Amino acid sequence: MNLPQDDFLLLSYINTQLRDNFEDIDELCSALDINKKTVSERLENIGYNYNKELNAFR
Repeated sequence: MNLPQDDFLLLSYINTQLRDNFEDIDELCSALDINKKTVSERLENIGYNYNKELNAFR
């Protein structure tokens, strides 16, 4: 899957997918065949970390 190149668009995309379609980040990454580490590192670089309780990057 081609992810958005802009990290803020990626944040919006991932959080929308988590909210609407997936129970957690692992399910999302598996279903969309994306690398969890890559996504997490990109979002951490702009100050966001995955919150399991909220099922979102905050």
